[in-house]
Amino acid sequence: MDTTDIPPLYAHQQETVDFIEPRDSVFITSSPGTGKTRSVLHAFNVQRDNHQRMLVLAPLSILQVAWGNDCESYTPTLSYQCAYSKNRKKVFEQHSSITLTNHDAVKWLVKPENQHLAKNFKWLVIDESTAYKNPNSQRSKAVDVLKRVMNPEKIILMTGTPNNNTIMDIWNQVHILDNGQRLGNYYQFRVQACKPKQLHGSPVTLWEDKPGIEEDVADILKDINIRHKFEDCISIPPNKTTTLYTSLSPKLVKLYNELKEDALIELKSGDITAIHAGVLASKLLQLTSGAVYDEFKNKQVFDTERNDLIIELVSERKHSVVFFNWQHQREELIKKATKAKISHAIIDGSASPAQRIKAVEDFQAGKLQMLLCHPQAAGHGITLTTGTATIWASPTYNAEHYVQANQRIYRNGQKNKTETIRICAKDTLEEHVFEKLEGKLDRMNSLLDLLTTL
Repeated sequence: MDTTDIPPLYAHQQETVDFIEPRDSVFITSSPGTGKTRSVLHAFNVQRDNHQRMLVLAPLSILQVAWGNDCESYTPTLSYQCAYSKNRKKVFEQHSSITLTNHDAVKWLVKPENQHLAKNFKWLVIDESTAYKNPNSQRSKAVDVLKRVMNPEKIILMTGTPNNNTIMDIWNQVHILDNGQRLGNYYQFRVQACKPKQLHGSPVTLWEDKPGIEEDVADILKDINIRHKFEDCISIPPNKTTTLYTSLSPKLVKLYNELKEDALIELKSGDITAIHAGVLASKLLQLTSGAVYDEFKNKQVFDTERNDLIIELVSERKHSVVFFNWQHQREELIKKATKAKISHAIIDGSASPAQRIKAVEDFQAGKLQMLLCHPQAAGHGITLTTGTATIWASPTYNAEHYVQANQRIYRNGQKNKTETIRICAKDTLEEHVFEKLEGKLDRMNSLLDLLTTL
């Protein structure tokens, strides 16, 4: 590519580049769709010497379609390679300017026989850093080892959704950056940031965020954090969110009420645990979506009317992204889309990297009317601006997945008005989940808004 054809950075992207330059540790929490990837690539391109290399840990689904494509579009003078499980050793033995690999590859990289492969990298970038919010996870422990092996000159963490559940989500992300300099150790921070709550009839203790803690944390992090809100720096047509309410069939209502009554009996008895309650809630959500699974993961489908509605919505639109949560939804929607002659592709855990790349390319080229996705596999980093509708076949309890997934079509490059359509069964747990989801978003956005202003 002729570098003179590369469009200039947006003002907020240049601000991010300038923020990165003098700092050893940077936490970028700008909204999804603001072009964080390009800012980091540009910063590396202008600050590196000829021998410096950058290691990027990111979700598998976006290695090529987000990072690789941006490398080609905006920093074509830098060489890059994607390291997947099948070619990982070969890629790391070569000396590309940028090596892109998935989050869990860090566990492979810190094995004693592989550690020498990490020593030549001077920049460490972790994209969608909430993947490391649990300090006890194997990948988090592996990153601690990786930092010691690499001794990087610069560490950058990136996420538009840093604390989707609780302020505690942010602790390990910051710890990766500063080794506890700002937030202290985990238990000290928890006592300062949260208050304990004992669940009735359960030994489990929940820790709830203290009022005003977001303001305190934002102030502590202001020297390493930069955030730009999507609406403040990108001008695109608006997005409208609509909830379409459905009613359960009489058979499903009977099954739902029986399952709910059993759950209430267990709850009143005091024998139910938080984990057990989560299982029961999951079963209720499965049932409202039209099916139920036994302990052997065998499913029994009771109702497909919801899927008929989704296919009808897709048929009325040129290009839609549909997010599903359950296997029966995936199977039924594929079956109905095929019957209706709706061109489609699938991005979920069963899709290979090559299949994911082709699905995104075909969708962006206008070849697909429907892209069927699981939010965990396609909720980050992918640009799907050919689409104008995001349809939720049923709600997700994960606020990060929800925010990120909705931003696949509502991001820089979108030229049309967009809509988010949520399918919800009236008088069921699904209504509560959407309400709870909005509550989580309110808490997260309060911290993000503070980070924006400080």
